[in-house]
Amino acid sequence: MVKAPRQLDHIGIAVHSIREHCSFYEDILGLSLLKVETIPTQKVKVAFFQIGSSKIELVEPQDASSPVAKFLEKRGEGIHHIALSVSDIDQRLQDIRKTGIKTIQDHYIEGADGARTAFLHPSSTGRVLYEFIEKNDNNASVQKEDKYD
Repeated sequence: MVKAPRQLDHIGIAVHSIREHCSFYEDILGLSLLKVETIPTQKVKVAFFQIGSSKIELVEPQDASSPVAKFLEKRGEGIHHIALSVSDIDQRLQDIRKTGIKTIQDHYIEGADGARTAFLHPSSTGRVLYEFIEKNDNNASVQKEDKYD
């Protein structure tokens, strides 16, 4: 039996420009910007805003070949993925594949804060892109970049 995720970690929103959207989250919604980080392995820059025990993540492509750039080209700005916090991501991926669910990666990749992440293919999940994310205390302190740039 597949173990339930621990919690909703964040909702990812694809945007063309983090700078253009941050004021909405800070000034209109009153959320605190936690950090901005570039993730070279995924060719994106991300900005996280705290909301309760979860976060909202703005995801900006850094390269035209980024999957997020392709998403924006096809669908425009909007909700990109839902991230679920899990433990033992390797075992989780093995278990989920046994159920017939497709994954985008064969193994986890490095995400924000050095967390281990893997995506479930939307063709197997009712057209929703889910991200599994495994964090530990050793990867919880990456320096925030200069606000939005």
